[in-house]
Amino acid sequence: MPADPQSTHSSSSMAAQLQAAVPHLRILDSAEERAAHSQDHTEDLQFLPDCVAMPENAQEVVAVMTWAHAHHISVTPAGAWTGLSGGALPVQGGISLSTKRLNRIVTIDELNHQIVVEPGVIVQEMQEAAEAKGLFYAVDPASRGTCTIGGNLAENSGGPRAVKYGVTKDWVLNLEVVLADGTLIETGANTLKNSTGYNLTQLMVGSEGTLGIITKATLKLLPLPPFNALLLVPFESASDACAAVAGLFRGGNQPSALEFMERSAIELAMVFTGDHSLALDTNTTAHLLIEVDAFQEPDLMPQLERIATTLERFNAGEPLMAMDAAGKDQLWNLRRKVGEAVKAHSTYKEEDTVVPRGHLPELLSAVKTTGAQFGFESICYGHAGDGNLHVNILKGNLTEEEWNNTLPKAIESIFKEVIRLGGTLSGEHGIGWVQKPFMHLRFSEAELALQRRIKNAFDPVHILNPDKILPPPVK
Repeated sequence: MPADPQSTHSSSSMAAQLQAAVPHLRILDSAEERAAHSQDHTEDLQFLPDCVAMPENAQEVVAVMTWAHAHHISVTPAGAWTGLSGGALPVQGGISLSTKRLNRIVTIDELNHQIVVEPGVIVQEMQEAAEAKGLFYAVDPASRGTCTIGGNLAENSGGPRAVKYGVTKDWVLNLEVVLADGTLIETGANTLKNSTGYNLTQLMVGSEGTLGIITKATLKLLPLPPFNALLLVPFESASDACAAVAGLFRGGNQPSALEFMERSAIELAMVFTGDHSLALDTNTTAHLLIEVDAFQEPDLMPQLERIATTLERFNAGEPLMAMDAAGKDQLWNLRRKVGEAVKAHSTYKEEDTVVPRGHLPELLSAVKTTGAQFGFESICYGHAGDGNLHVNILKGNLTEEEWNNTLPKAIESIFKEVIRLGGTLSGEHGIGWVQKPFMHLRFSEAELALQRRIKNAFDPVHILNPDKILPPPVK
C-alpha cells in the first residue's frame, strides 16, 4: 500500500517549488505518473512519490540534490523498475529521481577496452554496442533487455556468466557521483590498477543509491570470445545436480555459465513462452545449464568432453547439446524467462540466497525441509556456479494470515541456515526494503553501527533512498 509522504508538501506544491529551483528540469506529478513510479518487480509493494524528477544531465541531478538537501526532502533514485528487493521504492514519498533520460553511451575506448555510460543505458544495448567493436561486457542479468546499468551498479547485479567473469563490481573502474548535498565527485580513475586512497568506487557499487547518485560510469571491457556451446544436463536427483556443481570445478572445468533449474522451473518457463519443443524425461527432477566459451572453435569440444566425464560421477542423464544459434537461444530464453513465469503462475516471495557452492545440496535440502514444516511449495533455480539459489516461495493454498505473519518466520529459518552454511542474505538482488529486517542475522550490532556511520558521513540528513538496507539500532 502507498506510504505516507514524509513532508507536509502536497505533490503539486513540491513539484512547483522544485520546478522554480530547477527551471529546465522535467517533472511529473499527476496521479497517473506518480503511480507509474511507485512499484518495481518486488511482490505487490507500492509507495507513491510526491513527484518524479527526470534529469537529462549531471548538472540537473546536482541541482535537484542541492534543493532537496536544503529542504530535507527524500530522493530515491530509480532506473527501469526491474528490482526485486524494493530498492527503488520511494518509501518516504518525496522525489523519485528517474535516470531514464540519462541514457547515453558516452564513448567506447577500443584501445583501452573501456566504455563510459550514463546510468539509464539498457544493459543489453550497452553489450551490443561493445560487441559491435569486438568487445565484451559479461554481466548479464535475466532482465538485461530492460534493466539499466545504473540499477546494476546500485545492486551489484550478477547473472549467469558471473561464474567466470564476475559481477558488476568487477567491471567498474570509475564513477561520477552526486552526493546528498549536491557535490559532484569522481570515485576512482580510468586505470586497471589504482591504489590511491580509499576505494570509494567499490563502496558505491551495491550501495543501492543510499550514499550517492551515479551519473556516469567507466567500465572495463574484454575481447569478445566468438565461440560458445551450451549443455542442458538432466538429473533424477536435484541433490545430485547441486553436488555436481562443486564437482565440475574440482575436475578442472571453468564454464562461462552454470545454472540450476528445478523441473518445475523449466516447465513453467515452457508454458509461459509457449515453447513445448523440449522433451523432458519423466524421471528428471532438475537440470544444469552449462555454457563454455572460447576464442577458437576447436577449443570448445575438449571442454565439453571434460565436463561430460565429470558429470558421469554424479548420475547425470544424457545431455542436450546446443552449438547453433537457434538451439542456444531456445535454452537461454527458457532460463531467462523462469522468473517471469513464476510470477505469472502465482503470488510469490523470492529470496536471493547464496552459499559457498559446495554447500548447495544442503541449502536446497533446508529449503525443502522448511517448506514441509511451514506448508509452502517452492521453486528453486539460480546461478549454481556461484552458489546463488533463487528460492521462490509460492502462496498456493496458504491463508492471508499464514502468508503475512507465519511466512516471515519460515524465511528467517532459511536465512539462518544460509548463514550457518557460510552464506549471506543476497547474492545479487540487494537488500533494499524487503530484506532489511533480516540484516541482524548476518551482522553484529557493532558491524551494523559501522555501516550506519558510513551512511551518516555521506548523507547526514538521511535523504538519499531512506529506510533501505540498514535496520534501526537495537534499543
